[in-house]
Amino acid sequence: MTMSDNRFAESAVDRYPTRTADRAVAVERPDPTVWGAVETPELAGFRDNGFAIIDGLLTIGEVDRVSAEIDRLASDPALRGDERVITEKTSDEVRSIFEVHRISPLIADLVRESRIAGLARQVLGSEVYIHQSRVNYMPGFRGAGFYWHSDFETWHAEDGMPSPRAVSLSIALCDNVPYNGSLMLIPGSHRTFVPCQGRTPAKHYQESLREQQIGVPAPADITELAHRHGIAQFTGKAGAALLFDSNIMHGSANNITPFPRSNLFIVFNSVENTLDAPYAADAPRPTYFASRDFTPVI
Repeated sequence: MTMSDNRFAESAVDRYPTRTADRAVAVERPDPTVWGAVETPELAGFRDNGFAIIDGLLTIGEVDRVSAEIDRLASDPALRGDERVITEKTSDEVRSIFEVHRISPLIADLVRESRIAGLARQVLGSEVYIHQSRVNYMPGFRGAGFYWHSDFETWHAEDGMPSPRAVSLSIALCDNVPYNGSLMLIPGSHRTFVPCQGRTPAKHYQESLREQQIGVPAPADITELAHRHGIAQFTGKAGAALLFDSNIMHGSANNITPFPRSNLFIVFNSVENTLDAPYAADAPRPTYFASRDFTPVI
């Protein structure tokens, strides 16, 4: 059996069943939480917590340039009909723009830098490629939050990601404070996979990015994890970054303050964890949600 044959045999066994007809029991993760050797001091607690905060990853000048770029993208009339642009369900305001590293040369250059992609290489223990990139906008007063979820649950079910050997890097482009909808996480929850109930509807992605109803955990599972581990929050000045495990439970509340919050998200997946057919959907999502170009970031 060749290495590729062996990888297919391993990935063909679904170790993370989800989107079941009946409610399934949460399982302890069989995969490592860190595959490589963590060298950056800020990442020291990643194995146990499932996330790490890196203050000042971008300089103020870099934040200003990236912020100007994402403002330009949000107001570009040529992009308003683009499928990669997601608007708020109750308004026409831009909620997210996907595949920004392909739309913007400035962001493409940024994500290749070793201080960015190198964080993912340390945790994942391999070369990495960009599974997804996006900007999330959360305007003041009307910014809608994201309900509790594990990214890996969706990426596994709808994209065919075999294991949670992926990380997200969220870079704050505005100050993230406790009251403007900053991201909440359940530390340590990355070690538990929580299956979700309900069959994936056809073209589920068309609604899930505005308001997700399938692929969300039961309240009892969130309650159990929160009581066991507590809840943390990503706060920091513009330029700070949060690196977090693909399976960690996280979410954000609505932003009813006058203070907007915008974050650049880059998802790095290991080149040894490339996508197969979806595990719990009839067809894979479009490639701007889940890239099938597995070329390593260099």
